[in-house]
Amino acid sequence: MPNPQQNFSLWSSCRRKLIATMRCSCGISRHNKPINSPPVIKLPPEPSSEEKNVMMKETMKRLQSGENDAVLRGAKDVRELAKTDSEARMNFGLIGVIPLLVAMLDCEDVDSHIEALYALLNLGIGNDMNKSAIVEAGGVHKMLDLVTPPKECLPDVTAAVIANFLGLSAFDSNKVVIGSSGAVSFLIKTLRGLIKAETKTEDMDSQVVQDCLRALYNISILATNVLRMIEIDGFVQFLLSAIGGDAEISERILLILSNVVSTPEGRRAVSAVHDAFTILVDVLSWMDSPNCQEKVAYILMVMAYKSSEDQQAMIEAGIKSSLLELTLLGSTLAQKRSSRILEILRTDKGKQVSENTRGGAGTTLSAPLCGSGDNAESPDSSSGFSNRNAVKHLVEQSLLSNMRKIVKRANLRQEFVSLEHLKSSVTLHNSSSKSLPF
Repeated sequence: MPNPQQNFSLWSSCRRKLIATMRCSCGISRHNKPINSPPVIKLPPEPSSEEKNVMMKETMKRLQSGENDAVLRGAKDVRELAKTDSEARMNFGLIGVIPLLVAMLDCEDVDSHIEALYALLNLGIGNDMNKSAIVEAGGVHKMLDLVTPPKECLPDVTAAVIANFLGLSAFDSNKVVIGSSGAVSFLIKTLRGLIKAETKTEDMDSQVVQDCLRALYNISILATNVLRMIEIDGFVQFLLSAIGGDAEISERILLILSNVVSTPEGRRAVSAVHDAFTILVDVLSWMDSPNCQEKVAYILMVMAYKSSEDQQAMIEAGIKSSLLELTLLGSTLAQKRSSRILEILRTDKGKQVSENTRGGAGTTLSAPLCGSGDNAESPDSSSGFSNRNAVKHLVEQSLLSNMRKIVKRANLRQEFVSLEHLKSSVTLHNSSSKSLPF
């Protein structure tokens, strides 16, 4: 016979579950508070194709009206509509808006200049046909007129012009016109005002700097433009002097120099700069950015491959120790390029030794394997001994080179740190270290 107490407990349990279920369904449970759903934001409906056509026709009428306020409103409409709508960009280009916007650059109103410039910039986004039409309408030269003395170069206008040069130079057919227009001189002048090799200003407009450097890179892809660039007084010297501070700026500059050294004239211009190889080798040793190391390794690899004189200048700048360190600690690409440079330097040195040998009077010169005379080691133990000595010599050279750079960067007087003192420090470090300082 069932126990009445058990029946009561079972009935109580069922009752509690039933009440909890009812409360949950009503959203009033003690443990489950009602959840307020976020408000639904209703976006305005996107205009249909027919409505867009009506808006573009109205915009065209405003630009053709000749009234300042209406023309300015029309340029703003083009700027907004072309910002995100690729179809609007194409249609605006087809109905002839670009020449009207370029004509606005001849007026004296600064607001009209800015609206027209950004409208042209947006029309060229992802549309090579519009980029070509802007150049054909004389846009590049009119833009330069806005930032060329005696006119005052306003920061907003300057930034808009540079942004347009960046966009237009991405199209290959425009590179010749932009490169021969004087745009390079303007970009370099602007960069010099923003980047200072000795003192970097914190209020520097990074976006304008990046646009300048990216535009110069696009222009320098064309070899004929490289010739125009290196003819500008101090162009290569300025680029080299700006390396070493900001990693992103240095990377952009190294990209430009990669295009510069692709031509014989560019390589000669780089070699002619005092301490050029010292600056480039310092990037390998002191900059932590893998991208910068990879790009400077490419520049040095090209120059080493093309010129034995440049190879000697690299060696004098202490490149070997930096390359040895990079082959162990650098990125995969940096290791490959560093190994290639070492191979080039080794091959060229071998050729010189071979030529000197053939120039002798029937004598054959060869490096001794184990030394000579009474101090020669036995063949059984010479291999490991000579290898250890070779590695030890390379390590000493690397440490000595790095210590020289540290002394140079610290601007210490030479009488306080003599060469013999550095060598003794290196020797002491090696004798007390049980592992290679790589």
